[in-house]
This record gives sequence, structure tokens and C-alpha cells, in this order.
Amino acid sequence: MRSITRPKEPPGRLHLRANLFGVPMGIAGLAQAWTMAAGAAIVPEWPGLALWVLTGLLWLLVSVAFGGNVARSHRWLAEATDPTFGVFTSLGLLVPTLLALTLALHSGPAWRAVFLVFVGLSTGYGGWVTAGWVVAGGPLQQWHPGYLLPTVATGLVCAAGAAQLGYRGLAVALFGYGLLCWFSLTSIIWLRLFTLPPMPPALVPTLAIELAPPVVAGNTWFAITGGRVDAVILVLGGYAALMVLVQLRLFSLYRRLSFAAGWWAFAFSYAAAVTFAIRWLTAAEAPAALVHVLVWVITLGIGALTFRSLVALHAGTLLPREPPEADSRPASAQ
Repeated sequence: MRSITRPKEPPGRLHLRANLFGVPMGIAGLAQAWTMAAGAAIVPEWPGLALWVLTGLLWLLVSVAFGGNVARSHRWLAEATDPTFGVFTSLGLLVPTLLALTLALHSGPAWRAVFLVFVGLSTGYGGWVTAGWVVAGGPLQQWHPGYLLPTVATGLVCAAGAAQLGYRGLAVALFGYGLLCWFSLTSIIWLRLFTLPPMPPALVPTLAIELAPPVVAGNTWFAITGGRVDAVILVLGGYAALMVLVQLRLFSLYRRLSFAAGWWAFAFSYAAAVTFAIRWLTAAEAPAALVHVLVWVITLGIGALTFRSLVALHAGTLLPREPPEADSRPASAQ
């Protein structure tokens, strides 16, 4: 009797998620670290500029791929309001905000207007997302650290940019926007993490985002005050040190995870921590060798993440797919 065989099922269609914007956001974080070190005349300027160009290209690639994938499935609203991945759509606006800031610092006043437009879009989108949480509600179990992105990350990053361009009043207002959202949202996220069962493995990398608020807030306050180490920096530095210790404790958990695009949640958070450390070391007039070590450690780390992503992309395991349609036809005997 011949054995019964089934034809191999074709892979399902790509179902891209907004967390892919974590890739250009992570490279932007690395670009900021190099740019900050270059501003202190410790490293050359060209690596930071090259990374900003790469950030722009990656953002454009992800935007086209994600936008086309969402448009084909007619799921614009569903994607933006998805309780798990919807919060990552804010990065699609935050990355061009950073790119416009870089161009404004290097190219001229026209890009200042572009930066301000994206600040308005980013913060307005954060308000829309927040209102959605009020209207839709949902169980505490759906919360994860990615919920800090639409308002906390947006407010603090935009505040730092406004300060760099000399808009101090706007910078302080945006700093308050991000800081108060951080205080309120973190209490909800900690309650979820401390009292409910662990998050699913796909969301565990978002725990790295908990490191971002104190270090991004520190970078912003440095920009507002002109680089002084004051009481606010000491307070933020103390909390950042706690979050670093938490991350070290979580490494044993991270090691058990399968690689996926969600791992890019590590990139911007860790790069922002390095940038905060560079600012502090520069203000303290520490040896330049320490800055070199930090820059190269984060560069090698994100480089390894990039290499692993390319391997997964080549293997077809990086990008999520919809389940293949079940073949209802009965198998035939041969």
C-alpha cells in the first residue's frame, strides 16, 4: 500500500506589526550616542551622520513595507488600536521627528518647521492613543512596558529636541508631558508585572523599555539645563541605576527567548542609557577612554542584533506570517 502524503502547505502571508519600527528607532538611538560623543570631540562626526542616514533609509523601508501590508489587509484602525502592538505605531512618527531634528541642527531653519510639525503629530497621536485606552478599556493583563511609548517616549524625546533647537519653554512643557505620563503609566505597568502571571514570551523583550524613561529624561534635562549635573540628574541617575540592575537580573530570562523582531526593544533603551552615561562623563570631565568603551560596546551590541536579524530574515523567521489557509481537500492515496 502506498503511503498517504500531503502537499506541503505554502507559508501564510506576511502580517507585519508596528514593532518593526523598533529597528530604525534602535539605530537612531545608536546614532544619538555617536553624535553625543562627537559633540564632545571624543570620536569622529561621520559615524553618527552615517547612522542617521541609515536610520532614515530603514524608516522609509519599514514605513513602505508596513503601510503596504496594512493597506492590503484593510486594518489601519485595527493596527493602531491593537491592545498589544498598537502602541508601537507611535514610533513611526517619533523616528522622523528625530531625523527632522538632526537636519534642523545641520541644514537650516526649514527643517525646524518640519520638526515642529512632527512634534505636533507625535504628541497629538499620543493623546489620541490615551483617549483610546479610556474609551476601550481592557484587562490589566494586556498592559506591557510598550505602553510607555506613545506619550512618555514621545514627550521626553521631543522635549530634548526642542531644547537643542532653543525652544526652552516648549521643551519644559514637553518634559512635563512625558514625565507625568511616566509616573502614571509606570504605576499601572508595575502593578501588572508584580501581581499577574508573566507576560507571553513575545512581549518579554519589552521589559527593556523600563530602562528608557529615566535615561531619556536625563538626556532631556541635560539638554534643557546645558549639561549640568544637578539634583534632578542625580535623582534620575539613581532610578536609572536601579533599572540597570533590574536588566542584569532579567538576562537569565532573556536568554531563554527565541529570537524575533521584538528584540529590537533592547536597542533604543540601551543606547539611550549609553548616551546618558556619555553626557554625565562629559560633564564630569572623565577620561575619554570611558566614552570610547561605552560607544563601542553599544555599537557591537546593536551590530550583533543587526546580524542576527539579517540571519533570521534570510531564514524567513524574522517577519510574522498569518497561519496558512487550511486545505480542506482530503488527501489522496497514491
